[in-house]
Amino acid sequence: MMRFGRGRSVRHLRLQWALAVAAIAAAVALPVVLISVGGGVSAHELAELENAGYQIVVSAGGSHGITDAHGLAARIAALPAVSVASPILSVPIDAFNSTRPDAPVSPILAEGVVPDQFTPTLGPTEIGLFPSPLPLGDPTDLVHYANGTYRGPATYDVIVSTPLASAKDIRAGQQVVLSPSTNRSLGTAYNVTGLFGVPPSLLGPTGAFAVVMPLSGLQVMTGYGPRNGSAVFDAADTIEVAVAGSISTDPNALEQVRNEIQAMVPLYGVTSLTQEAQQLEAASAVLTGFYLALSSVGLSVGLIFLTLVLLRRVESERRSIAVRRAIGIPGRQIAGGILAEGAVIAGLGALGGTLAGYIVVTGLARWATSTVQEAASLAVFDPLTLLAIAAGVIGLSALAGAVATRAALRTEIGEALR
Repeated sequence: MMRFGRGRSVRHLRLQWALAVAAIAAAVALPVVLISVGGGVSAHELAELENAGYQIVVSAGGSHGITDAHGLAARIAALPAVSVASPILSVPIDAFNSTRPDAPVSPILAEGVVPDQFTPTLGPTEIGLFPSPLPLGDPTDLVHYANGTYRGPATYDVIVSTPLASAKDIRAGQQVVLSPSTNRSLGTAYNVTGLFGVPPSLLGPTGAFAVVMPLSGLQVMTGYGPRNGSAVFDAADTIEVAVAGSISTDPNALEQVRNEIQAMVPLYGVTSLTQEAQQLEAASAVLTGFYLALSSVGLSVGLIFLTLVLLRRVESERRSIAVRRAIGIPGRQIAGGILAEGAVIAGLGALGGTLAGYIVVTGLARWATSTVQEAASLAVFDPLTLLAIAAGVIGLSALAGAVATRAALRTEIGEALR
């Protein structure tokens, strides 16, 4: 290790050290933030897929693109390997307080479901948030549907999310007026028969203002029900399919079921959660590579600065290096001191960058906007990943040390001692 020198030189060299450590810390903090947050979000999404109560999703392009949702769900559910097929229609609507006509309108998200098919597709973290069975009247939603005529007696029941109920002072047993627009006169009074919870990590504030109601009722309200000249009738956004028994954990059997459903709906998209998980893992790997590539710019700047600091130290210690070489100290010992000094600076920078990244993520999770807070709160600081980043930075510091070592060993002894 090279000596520090004295007086003003000491202060100047220590300042160079501090600046080099800060430059490397700033470069390390970026990948720590990006990888921890990005990896945490990916891990959360993978956990959601693994814990979902369904294994296959049927979807279609466009707005609410699945037609004949009741009939299609029944045909899919009739397959031997399928236990339930749950059609879901999600439409933004407006809610009015039935007891306070002067109360402001509340934009909400309405989900239309078939009650006895919806509950089995809930994952273990969600099923406890909903009343069981769903208090939405006809569990099959076939009475009002009436073979596609929508002329059967309707069930005007709805369950309301707890955030919406709290914000609007809604309780079970009351009524709310639900309308497809801000025109209250187009609305229909629904009986609030229960409440359901909303995990804050899944939905933002807008999505948390939600209701769940019978599929046929929402279709009629929003014009996606009977054949009324619309290109889409008996509409749904997705059909979530849960398979029976051990098939859910057998990729080959699950793929066979997916193929059977795809043959029934060749124009729709049919994906298994296994496929989605593989795609998500691949996308996560690509993003991690992108994060590291983006961070390499900052790391390059930090290492260039470290190289300049080490070269400046070699320049200031030219006489000392020449004396040591003159008295027979091997060049490898001098090189070892320079490399060790570079590794110490890089190590301190890596440690500082890791701490800075953790502080940034913690601050974002506490004080940023809601969406950023949600992402930051999912951050995962994997010790192995952090150690790999630190090891990489320390390893790269050897390049800076090699440049400085070359300059030190090329110093002419006689000239340096003049």
